[in-house]
Amino acid sequence: MATPNIKQKAYLQLHLAVFLFGFTAVIGKLITLEQTALVWNRLWIAVLGLIFIPGVLKGIRSIKRSNFLIFSGIGILVALHWLTFYGSIKVGNSASVTLACLATSSLFTSILEPIITKSKFQWVELVLGLLVIVGIYFLSGVGEAYYWAIVIGIISAFLASLFSTLNKKYITGQNSLSVSTIELAAGFVFISVCYPLLQNLFPQPQWFPTGSDWWWLLVLGLLCTSLAFALALESLKVISAFISNLSIN
Repeated sequence: MATPNIKQKAYLQLHLAVFLFGFTAVIGKLITLEQTALVWNRLWIAVLGLIFIPGVLKGIRSIKRSNFLIFSGIGILVALHWLTFYGSIKVGNSASVTLACLATSSLFTSILEPIITKSKFQWVELVLGLLVIVGIYFLSGVGEAYYWAIVIGIISAFLASLFSTLNKKYITGQNSLSVSTIELAAGFVFISVCYPLLQNLFPQPQWFPTGSDWWWLLVLGLLCTSLAFALALESLKVISAFISNLSIN
């Protein structure tokens, strides 16, 4: 049982992460790169920002191989989440529609967390998650132009729920900065390896940023990704994945 001070610290970490995450959709809309190139650049910037922090590389070396592979797999889910997240924004040209769809992650988490972490099923969490569907119903009236954005946004929400629940299961006792580095690096490698396929499915006119995109990507990668991601991971040691996702929503 976490003490009140530890819980307060965890909530502070979570809400600082929420504050930083809140800029990601708007910054993503400002950046002119398409979603694959945007996420690819976001990831390598975030990883570079983390590996120079003292103790991160030492922490990575201390992680067991089995856990290293697990965190790498979670990192691929994170990359897929961000690809669909920004894909939804680009398809619908609306950050607000995508963020509304992301709220369904609470519903998914209320179901996934008891299954994955073997915790007690909470009916109140399921009810709170179902209330989000009411909001999605109202979104269905925004026009056909947003339908694909809504579908992709809901897929992104499921992936967010899945990787946060898996992180909740495995983060205890681990160095959050080191785990963040592994997951973000795995996502970067995954997109790099899948480049030919992604380029065929989602042609990118350019892969490297120019002009003001550099500044927005630095903010997105260093503050809204590496710092926010590590804070959210650290808070999961105390707070449930459902509370984390509900707070982010």
